[in-house]
Amino acid sequence: MENSKILYISQEIKPYLPESPIAVLSRDLSQGIMEGGKEIRTFMPRFGSVNERRNQLHEVIRLSGLNIAIDDTDHPLLIKVASIQAARMQIYFIDNDDLFSRKGITTDPATGEFFPDNDERAIFFARGSLETTKKLRWVPDLIHLHGWFTMMTPIYTRLMAKKDPYFAASKIVVSIYDDAWQGQWENMNRKLWVDGIDEKALKKIKISDYASLMKTAIDLADGVTVCSPAASPELVDYAKASGKPVLDFPGEEGYVGAYNAFYDKILGA
Repeated sequence: MENSKILYISQEIKPYLPESPIAVLSRDLSQGIMEGGKEIRTFMPRFGSVNERRNQLHEVIRLSGLNIAIDDTDHPLLIKVASIQAARMQIYFIDNDDLFSRKGITTDPATGEFFPDNDERAIFFARGSLETTKKLRWVPDLIHLHGWFTMMTPIYTRLMAKKDPYFAASKIVVSIYDDAWQGQWENMNRKLWVDGIDEKALKKIKISDYASLMKTAIDLADGVTVCSPAASPELVDYAKASGKPVLDFPGEEGYVGAYNAFYDKILGA
């Protein structure tokens, strides 16, 4: 469907971070979909390994300034933007000095250890992306999530719908990559809480590790795409058992048409 609005929320996009399956697909798919006639917006975290000077990031003052509270701690939201000139695309960056200034994406490059506050960083990124989209006064028809770091997003669009219906009509597509990590999170429901969220529904959500996070996102989504030939069989089977539309891995080339048709299927449902 031409003129549909697609919001891409991705944890990595080339050329701002080294090439990875997520970074490459997020970059090339969004351009292809835009060139096919759909309107897009694209968000990623401003991780400390993103070179601001080389990539010409600059702060958007009118969008910055909001504080996002997580577990009783306020985190100022900074919004930066850069352009991929060859594609005529803008990328919005979600930033916060405490959460994103460190080097590394989700692990400490000095030790290889998973950052213990990655849950709070992912919550901040999800809420920051949604709040900024609202400030842009742009309502997406479909939100496509790339990378586990984006998977808190459906919780806020779905569980806040009664108080804040801004995204109530937006469809959500979750992507499954080969991006699993080891570790456990604690007290997630307390950290996920925000004024106006459906507390009864929140109590039913049990997120403690990678698999439970991804399954929660799939439960709240309208469709699922398999974006890696090595994606977790457990998650792929879980998605297919849900009865929701699933796009199997379409290959590493010539995939824009497959995703575009899948979007139209979801939007027409």
